[in-house]
Formats: sequence, C-alpha cells, structure tokens
Amino acid sequence: MSFTLAIVGRPNVGKSTLFNRLVGKKLALVDDQPGVTRDLREGAARLGDLRFTVIDTAGLEDATDDSLQGRMRRLSERAVQMADAVLFLVDARAGVTPNDTLFADILRRSGKPVILAANKAEGRAGEAGMYEAYNLGLGEPIGLSAEHGEGMAELAVVLQSLIEHTEERDEDAETDVDVNVDVDDDDASSQERLITPSRPLQIAIVGRPNAGKSTLINQIVGEERLLTGPEAGITRDAISVPFTWDGTPMRIFDTAGMRKKARIQEKLEKLSVADGLRAVKFAEVVVVLLDAAIPFETQDLRIADLAEREGRAVVIAVNKWDLEAEKQDKLKALKEAFELHLPQLRGAPLVTVSAKTGKGLDRLQAAILKAHEVWNRRISTARLNRWLAAMIEAHPPPAPSGRRIRLRYMTQAKTRPPGFVVMCSMPEKLPESYSRYLVNGLREDFDMPGTPVRLWMRSQADQNPFKDRRKSIPSRLAKHVRKGETKKG
Repeated sequence: MSFTLAIVGRPNVGKSTLFNRLVGKKLALVDDQPGVTRDLREGAARLGDLRFTVIDTAGLEDATDDSLQGRMRRLSERAVQMADAVLFLVDARAGVTPNDTLFADILRRSGKPVILAANKAEGRAGEAGMYEAYNLGLGEPIGLSAEHGEGMAELAVVLQSLIEHTEERDEDAETDVDVNVDVDDDDASSQERLITPSRPLQIAIVGRPNAGKSTLINQIVGEERLLTGPEAGITRDAISVPFTWDGTPMRIFDTAGMRKKARIQEKLEKLSVADGLRAVKFAEVVVVLLDAAIPFETQDLRIADLAEREGRAVVIAVNKWDLEAEKQDKLKALKEAFELHLPQLRGAPLVTVSAKTGKGLDRLQAAILKAHEVWNRRISTARLNRWLAAMIEAHPPPAPSGRRIRLRYMTQAKTRPPGFVVMCSMPEKLPESYSRYLVNGLREDFDMPGTPVRLWMRSQADQNPFKDRRKSIPSRLAKHVRKGETKKG
C-alpha cells in the first residue's frame, strides 16, 4: 500500500503550491486569493528516491456548522483520517495565529504522525515565524519555500523515516490470505483487456454550475470525497477520483461548472473553467450532466458540442430525476429536444439519474462502458469496402461538370474516436451532404450511435508515384515529349 501524506493548514499558507512541487505538475489551482482549494486532490508525489501519495486539502477554518467553511473543514479532517501522516503547514511570514494553535491541538489528538513545516521561510522575513512555530508543541519545524523548492531535502529525511516505519508496521500486520484468482484470458472481453488498474477508464463529468456533478460522483464512489452544497460553483478545479465501479477500474474527474463566457469575470473562475476544459481533452468518456428542470440550455449545448469536437465518447445524463412528477412526458420531450438540438450526437445514450438517491446509476455505468467500447471499435477493411459498395449502389455520388466522383477504397485509419479514409477522385468536389450520408450510415450499420466519427476523403493521385512526372523531365526535352519526337531507347 502506498504511503499517504495529507497537507493541512490555514487558507493561503501555500498548501497547493507545495502539492504541485511534490507531484511535479501544476495540478492544483494556485492564486493569492485565500480558499482556492475546496476539495481533496490526490497526486503521485516524488521527492528524491521517495514515492508516495499526497493529498491537498482545503484551508482549515474555525467553523463547525453546515456553512461552506464548516463542510470544507470536515472534508479536510477526513483527509487526516485517510492519511498515514500529516504535514501541518504554517506561514512563517505571518507567524503563528490562534487558529494554528487550535488546529495543532486537533492534530495532536488525531493520533497521526505530524510533520510541522513553516512555509515562506526563505530570507530573514520568515525567521521570527520559524521560532514561533516551536510553541505549537509539534516538534522542530522544517523551514520550507514551496515556491522556490527550499527545504525539500530536510522534508525528505523526515518522510523517509515515517515511510520505513509504516512499511514495517504493514508487514507485521499481514495475514495469510489467498489472493490468487484463476482468470482465463481467452474468455476476457476486449473491454476488460482495454481497461486495467494501470490504465483505468478516464471519465469527465461536465455541466453548468449546480447541476449536481460533485453529488453524483460522491454517490458513485460511495463516500463523501467531494464538497457539495446548495451554493453554485463550489468546485473550482478538476478533481480526479480513482475507484473501481463494479470491477471496472476508473478515474473520474469532477469539473467546475461552466458558465457563459460573458459571465466569467473573475480570474479564478477563468482558471477553473480552463482546468475543466483540460479534463475534457484528457478524458475518454464525457458525461454531460443536465438539470432536469432546465435541460438543454445554450451552455449545455456548447459543452456537449465541445466534447464531440474533441472526439470524446459522450453520455448525456439528466439529474434530479426524482423531483419530476410526469416522468414519461418529460422523458419524451427530452429525447425530442436532444435529437433537435444535438444532431451531431444523434443516438448517444441519454440516461436519467438522481445523484441524491442513487437511482439510475446502473444504467449510467452501462451507458459509459458501451460508449467506451464503441469509441474503441475497429472494423475490418473487407467489411468496410463491402459496405461502401452497397452505399454507392443505393445512392451514387454526384457528377459535377458531368464527371462522376468515384469512391474506390475505404479503410479505418484510427480509433478513439473511429476515423475512416476513403480514396476517391476529386475529393474537393464531394459535397458535405454526401459525407454526412456516409457517416450516418457508418453509425447505423456498424452500431456506433452517438460516438464522434471522423471521415477523410483522399485523392488517389496523392499516392500516385507517377504524379507530376512530366514536371521532372528536363525542360530541353519537354517540347519533344509534347510533340512525340523522342526516340526509343
């Protein structure tokens, strides 16, 4: 089991900056504004030869009620219980505050090993705060600069001792358990071979603010991993949660709610939306979450169109279905609106769910796995060319200027999403309507509803080795070639 370290402390002491340095990437949003981080974010950390899991937490504040700050604090306290050790970060330049003293007492009572670190300790400005940190009663503080990388060697020495102690404890606690399972690889489906613990299925949940994305993920995972509440825009950065859903390894990304561009004014919200867009680009399946009360608003359509243009497999999920009274009439209206507003995703699965009660999650899982399987589908060249001949016979391509466009050959060039190349004459004159006819036929005849399909038309002349050969003939012979005056031999 990987050693887990939780970074805790007051808002704006540099927890996310230290998290980013340990994981070697800018995964967590960082801003001068306090309280940027609200959810728990896990990452694979590397410090010298040490490898461990690190958790970035929300800033600890003195609030125990059901306010946003109170819920953030409870989530951070949960991270402490999940971790093997805690890194308590204080601000060396601000000095020790009453809240630091309060939280130090809480950490002592947790029974977890606590590493005390004073961040922003570079230069003389942090010396006084370093000495004050001794008063917290958590041992000798480590002076750090998360921004500049100072103090990392000292932190590595302390962590190495804790990691070795944890590994020894785990070895002593092991029992004889038979974990061998007979698996016949020949009987495993292609879906199971594609998705492995080392390469889990990547899912992004996107939608407008307050659609219920974080609540849905908590319901799927079966625990309170993400901060939720009635306030819109609680989630600020794309949080990834690894888990296994009925035997299928997955990594699910919760993203910040995406509003219309004109309404995004704060720098932090712009960073949040950009983080969500990156999650869409790295995902394999994108679940567009709608609110049943106000589905298919303009922003919902833009989000779904973005996922399709990025070539992701798309599943439409309609949340808060438990609040609907006339479910059959509403479902019929939803399907009609879907066909009307998102023709580019015609046939994509539309699933009704309740993030609050958990109803419909089995259908959502089936839709995600089906969409992923279609997204990875490969069709043999022989089948494609038999299909192409039938499509041409049913509806021949046009004949601009009296010359019929000939479609000669078809093959699949890629998957994820499926992409096909058709070799033809005069590809630049083939109308877009005929390409749509072929794409719709591919979706229908090869059972690929809703998945993005890419189709490229190529001229055979592009692969003709004799193309432009006349241009390569020396100019002094060109006139003789044209007149047929060259001699044989």
